[in-house]
Amino acid sequence: MTQAIRALDTLLATMTPVLNLGVYAFACLDAGRAPDQLPAIATLREQEGWTVVLPLDAARQHGLNVLFEAAWISLHVHSDLAAVGLTAAFAGALAEQGIACNVLAGAYHDHLFVPHAEAEAAMAALLALQARHST
Repeated sequence: MTQAIRALDTLLATMTPVLNLGVYAFACLDAGRAPDQLPAIATLREQEGWTVVLPLDAARQHGLNVLFEAAWISLHVHSDLAAVGLTAAFAGALAEQGIACNVLAGAYHDHLFVPHAEAEAAMAALLALQARHST
């Protein structure tokens, strides 16, 4: 297991964005429906119900209303959950390119969900951000 990194400069210099294969969907479940039987990669329970992130094909097979079709980019750097500025830095780099970003922080990595059609542009922006901090 690697040590979590808190220093922003180190995080930015060593983050390795990886584009995961596939198209992912953000969807909401109807009231009273739980995500137990869905192949979700992430769930969040809000007052209004469950938000789920799952492969697009699975969302369609289960008859879910797809709210957002996304590409999933994982930052392969063990970011400390208490690190300050990483989200702001990559969100800013993407915003400069006009790319929306929804973020999920895991215990080891940050996961970015960007519009599927803009996946390559998002990767380019993230790699440029990393390169600016690697020197």
